[in-house]
Amino acid sequence: MNIAILGGGVAGISSAIALKQKGFDVTVYERNPSESNIGAGIVIWPNASYVLEQLGLLEEIKKVSGYPSAMQRLSNTGEELGSINIEEINNNMGYPSLSILRSVFQTILISKLKSLGITIKYSHEITKIEEKKKTVNIHFKNGEKTTANIIIGADGRMSSIARKFVTGNNKPIYQGFINWVGVYESKEKVFDDIVVKDYWGTGERFGIVPISQYKAYWAGGVAAKKIGIRKPALYKKELNTLFSHWAGLVNEVITNTPQNKINKIYVHDHNPTEVWHKKNLIIIGDSAHAPLPTSGQGACQALEDAWHLSNCLAENSKDLDYAFSKFTQLRLDKTTGIINAGRGLASSLFNSDQEFCKIRNENSKKIDYVQVAKAMAKGWSSGLPINA
Repeated sequence: MNIAILGGGVAGISSAIALKQKGFDVTVYERNPSESNIGAGIVIWPNASYVLEQLGLLEEIKKVSGYPSAMQRLSNTGEELGSINIEEINNNMGYPSLSILRSVFQTILISKLKSLGITIKYSHEITKIEEKKKTVNIHFKNGEKTTANIIIGADGRMSSIARKFVTGNNKPIYQGFINWVGVYESKEKVFDDIVVKDYWGTGERFGIVPISQYKAYWAGGVAAKKIGIRKPALYKKELNTLFSHWAGLVNEVITNTPQNKINKIYVHDHNPTEVWHKKNLIIIGDSAHAPLPTSGQGACQALEDAWHLSNCLAENSKDLDYAFSKFTQLRLDKTTGIINAGRGLASSLFNSDQEFCKIRNENSKKIDYVQVAKAMAKGWSSGLPINA
C-alpha cells in the first residue's frame, strides 16, 4: 500500500519513518520550498523518548540534547515559587527528558527519512482535496495532483486543508497571547545546571530552557487581546520594553540573542474534535489536536501519533475505517486532556489581574511537587507500554 503524507513537520516526518519501517511505501509533500520551522526548541519528554527509541533515533538525539533536571518556577522578581523534579518524572517513566533545538531535531528526523529512501517533495502547497467515491485526490498549487491508498493530513494548525476536508472547519482559535521565541548562545559558561527557569509575571511569562552550559532556547509571552503586527526589526525593542525589569537571566538572553534568531507568534490552538478521518484520509498532529505551547506536549503528541498510527495501519491495513477509528479512539482522550491542560495553564499565566497573580504565586509555593511529578508521569504514560 502506498501512503501520501501532507506536511513535513514533526508529525508528518515521524509518521513517514514509522510507516516505512512497517513496510509501507511513503511519500511526503511539504508546502514550503525547503526545510523550515517557526519554533526555537522543544523538550522531548519521556513519552516521546520512548517513541524515538522505537524509531531508532533516541541515541543520536541524546548526543545533541540537554538533560534538564528540574523546572523551577519563579516570580518576575526572582522569588522561588516551587520546582518540579524532572528526574523524578524520568525515573517513573523509565526514559529521559531531553532539551533540543527544533532545527537540530528536524534535521535528525529528515536525515533518517532520507536514509530510508523516503522522498519529500517540497513546494507542494495543497489547494484542494477532491472527493471521489472511496478515495480523495490531492491538488497542489504547482499544478500537480496525487492520490494514494492512504492520505495522512499533517499540514499544521493554522490553515490545514486536510482538517477542513474532514471536519468542515479549519479556523484556529487565537488564545489571547503572543510568544516571542529565540535561541541564545554564549562563548562563556552561563548555565551552571540544566534547569528550566519559568518566570511568572502579571499577564506575562518568560521561560528559559538550557541545552548546555552555553546554549538555551527561550520564550517570552504576554497577554494580547488582538492580533497585531509582526515586524522583526521591532522584536528586541518590544521584548526590552516588556521584560527590562525582570530578574535573573531574562535580559541577558534577550540582549544577546541575534535578531535573526527571534520569532513572534500569535498563539492559536483548535477545539478538540472527535472526527479525525473521512474516506481514505486521516488527520494527525496539529491538524487533529493542536495544543498550546503551555502544554509542553505538542511535538511529543505528534510523535505518539506516528507510533500509534503505524501500528494501527500495519495491523489493519485491509480495513482502513477500522484502523482509523481505532487510532482515533486510542488518541482522543489523551490529546483532548492535553489541549485542555494547556489552556488552563495559559489562562492562569496570562491573567492580567494583579490580585489573581499574587494569589496564584502564593498557591504555587504550597503545591506538593512530588505529587505533581507523579501525576505528570502517569498522564504522559497513558496509552504507551510505560510503567509510571
